[in-house]
Amino acid sequence: MEHYKQQLKPLSRTLRFNMTDAEQALWHRLRRKQIQGLQFYRQKPLLSYIVDFYCPAVKLVIELDGSQHFETTHLVNDQKRDIDLANAGLQVLRFDNRQVLLEMPAVLEVINEVAGKRKS
Repeated sequence: MEHYKQQLKPLSRTLRFNMTDAEQALWHRLRRKQIQGLQFYRQKPLLSYIVDFYCPAVKLVIELDGSQHFETTHLVNDQKRDIDLANAGLQVLRFDNRQVLLEMPAVLEVINEVAGKRKS
């Protein structure tokens, strides 16, 4: 398991109970090992961040971005976060909420493909 800041744990629990519609929709498709028998966790503390979804077996992070993530400040913060996670050996996949809600089969296909490559 990856290291994380302990003080993030209460916030991650709160976020699990306040998921966006897109997070709920994707979680419904990730939970219970529906992707290649892999266990995913939601709102998981990693390093100094809380990631939307995490699969430790293949070191895969999935982030869902709302419209605010397209603002310059958020883009810069997301880029730093992705670099920090990549430096820890994690691969980050990013999807926007619209993609998840309207193009779920395509999103699942990408997740399945990347997980399969990292699994072998």
